[in-house]
Amino acid sequence: MFNRSTTKRVRLTFTGGAITAGALAVTMVVGAASATALPDLQPGPEPTIHTQEAFAPEDDFTAKWTRADARQLMRLSDPDAPSRENSMPAELTMPTVPQDFPDMSNGQVWVWDTWPLTDEDGNQYSVNGQEIIFSLVADRSLGFDDRHVFAKIGYFYRPAGIPAEERPENGGWTYGGLVFKEGVTGQIFPDQSYSHQTQWSGSARIFKGGEIKLFFTDVAFYRNPDGSNRKPYDPRIALSVGKVHANKEKVFFTGFDTVTSLLQADGTYYQTGEQNEFFNFRDPFTFEDPAHPGETYMVFEGNSAMARNEAQCNEADLGYREGDPHAETVEQVNASGAPFMIGNIGLAKAKNKELTEWEFLPPILSANCVTDQTERPQFVFKDGKSYLFTISHRSTFAAGLDGPEGVYGFVGDGIRSDFQPLNGGSGLALGNPTNLNFSGGEPFAPDFNQHPGHFQAYSHYVMPGGLVQSFIDTIGTHDNFVRGGTLGPTVKMDIGVGGDPTSTAVDYTYGDGGLGGWADIPANLNVNNGGKIK
Repeated sequence: MFNRSTTKRVRLTFTGGAITAGALAVTMVVGAASATALPDLQPGPEPTIHTQEAFAPEDDFTAKWTRADARQLMRLSDPDAPSRENSMPAELTMPTVPQDFPDMSNGQVWVWDTWPLTDEDGNQYSVNGQEIIFSLVADRSLGFDDRHVFAKIGYFYRPAGIPAEERPENGGWTYGGLVFKEGVTGQIFPDQSYSHQTQWSGSARIFKGGEIKLFFTDVAFYRNPDGSNRKPYDPRIALSVGKVHANKEKVFFTGFDTVTSLLQADGTYYQTGEQNEFFNFRDPFTFEDPAHPGETYMVFEGNSAMARNEAQCNEADLGYREGDPHAETVEQVNASGAPFMIGNIGLAKAKNKELTEWEFLPPILSANCVTDQTERPQFVFKDGKSYLFTISHRSTFAAGLDGPEGVYGFVGDGIRSDFQPLNGGSGLALGNPTNLNFSGGEPFAPDFNQHPGHFQAYSHYVMPGGLVQSFIDTIGTHDNFVRGGTLGPTVKMDIGVGGDPTSTAVDYTYGDGGLGGWADIPANLNVNNGGKIK
């Protein structure tokens, strides 16, 4: 049986890459061709069978995260977990973060979505001995929940190679300021009458000569004084190019003075504002596919291209095995409001070496009638497998489904595969402590009965070796909580536990009971200002 309590931290010990006896009382053995639900689960359907088979990136096959898969989340939950206790397996749950967290910006800005400086293989770079990260930031004069339409991309730096225990408690970062000068990112929008213009998440790649290509989501809002839309907002995947300069005292950039619009939702694969004014299109992550050297691809968050008031889901979206007594009908699901939640993960391919021209490819994963948000997707390549990670909110699951805030993962044999959701078909890789027996409430008003860690971390980024960083949203109970706005402690997620590529588990031997250094995002390669690896 899974240990579902995280109030007492469980230490998992590893020997030769395998979990020792007693660490897990059940092994998550899931064959690639016949996914089977984990033992000791609550009653419910079996997960969909996924083969993990790879297809060419240009093929039109789209894997499905089905309702049958997602219903495994509630099967993992302990129905007897009392108020304010975690109901999910400890092996898949981030340890509880304490309320007395340090502030990495020393009170200067709110900080949330964050990403490191990387290459095409996901290696994380320091430059001349300085580690560099990019973050969404907002002025602290704003309310924390007002930050999204005022978000800017800022950056931090710190000396590389210092162990977490020897750094200042807040991670030792220096806030370097904003990447863009005022007005630069608003120039790409044909309609300049926007009410708000903002910058959302992306990724940053370093090239020869210290050149940095910053891929991000450039956004214009067109809102009335009451907050309603006078027309749908305009998000675009965009690119700006600059150069990094670093010495022992500081890091600064030149360039980043122009922006190139790369992609807009097309209405064929990816939902547009005309189809749904609340659509999602954001979070570019670029990489090279090991199976196609020299080719650059991008994954991003989207929604399936259906009109909001006409969206429907089908048998394949539900994914139940024939004769499963716990199956829903298509009619039941479509009548429940679930079709409002039709998230997907998109794929695009660069058409030139400058990475200024891109073409859409069909989505690699759809989550129709499962969740509306598949935020900040990224790939991790390990042991010949392609691991696709994304993050999702509890509040964006479709009617009839439930699951924690956190990281969800899928494994296949290539970047376009019949992806198998990790951990018994549920997809859950690393969730916040959550009690699915009770409502979550909202970050600004947690439910009285909810675990204090329910909203503790979000916007996770999976780093080399399975390190995971995220930002703090809200920690505490209804009657005693604090808001975040800074990065939380890094944790370690072991991928492919015991040689099983479909499993992950929190490494409780990492850091202090599973919690590493605050805002700890270590580089694994160093280059000089000219881009030469040292």
